[in-house]
Amino acid sequence: MVDISIDGDRAVFTVEGMHKLWSLRSQIQIPLTHITGVEINHDQVGKWWHGFKLIGTDAPGLFAAGTFYYHGELVFWDVRDTTKTILVSLEHERYKKLIVEVADPETTRKLLTGAMAR
Repeated sequence: MVDISIDGDRAVFTVEGMHKLWSLRSQIQIPLTHITGVEINHDQVGKWWHGFKLIGTDAPGLFAAGTFYYHGELVFWDVRDTTKTILVSLEHERYKKLIVEVADPETTRKLLTGAMAR
């Protein structure tokens, strides 16, 4: 699970609990101007092949956490429950996408899109 907050002009993605160990990341900070989109698409996340795991943990059918190489791009995953997942598209960052499980996908999407609009 990832907690997402806004700190000034940055979105802060804080990896919680044992997911820090599985993903080998505790936090990712992204300037709001580098976020190009936030979407909720549970079906797409559930069907996706995660790519080649570079760093982290991948237990097919259970969870994915860490950095994956997918279609020539780096993608950060922290997903156990695909029904609570958001996809954050980025530009000018190491990762092209952040695919993360959050407590409330719709509220989180509104938080990020609202902050991006400011």
